Amino acid sequence: MSRYTNRVAGLTLVPSSGGVFEVSLGDELVYSKMKTGTFPDEAKLVEEIGKKL
Repeated sequence: MSRYTNRVAGLTLVPSSGGVFEVSLGDELVYSKMKTGTFPDEAKLVEEIGKKL
């Protein structure tokens, strides 16, 4: 995420259970392991976040 340091003011980690891993930008869900069943490819996830900034 270092390439977006000028565009991201902060990150919040919300602990969970049951293998839930979700990434949201504001109120928009960007990625959900619960829906896909797998962890995201980091490069693709960073790219998707960049598109939404």
